[in-house]
Amino acid sequence: MNVPNQITISRIFLIPAFMVLLIGPFDWGEVYFFGADIPLHHFIAAIIFIIASATDWLDGYYARKYNLVTNMGKFLDPLADKLLITAAFVSLVGIDMFPAWAAVLILTREFAVTGLRLVASGEGEVIAASKWGKWKTVSQIVAAAVIMLHNTVFELINVPFDTIMIYLTVILTVWSGIDYFMKNKHVFNQSL
Repeated sequence: MNVPNQITISRIFLIPAFMVLLIGPFDWGEVYFFGADIPLHHFIAAIIFIIASATDWLDGYYARKYNLVTNMGKFLDPLADKLLITAAFVSLVGIDMFPAWAAVLILTREFAVTGLRLVASGEGEVIAASKWGKWKTVSQIVAAAVIMLHNTVFELINVPFDTIMIYLTVILTVWSGIDYFMKNKHVFNQSL
């Protein structure tokens, strides 16, 4: 297994670590972070989530730079992304820090686009990530991280950045899903 795929696998292995820390009933005290007290286990979970999210960029960069793009990587990378985002939002819903309606819309889009990619794959076609899909991913990561960190930096200036990010993430997620289906409707016509 090449290095980019090992990095992707590490992202998958970090998921249970941040989930346990985020939703676990730990009482490790609090950490003062940019003007707010955050439960220490949420802070550590957020750091692990941010590191796991950064591996998404790192594995892609490494694979392209050293020409190590593989079919396994093409399969594992988006799967790891979906698992990471699903774990983050489901966990946040479970501890009442993220609205369930937003999580349902986000996860519905993720599964729908994954299904589209599977149908395309069956037809011998690979659907690459679009610019909207990349912006969607960035917004999801930022939203989850800001919420895990209890909106701390923005509380100082009295800006509900976490709420803004929830709506922005839902809008970008839904729009990118529509964009994928509009640009790839030929996939369904070929498979009928």
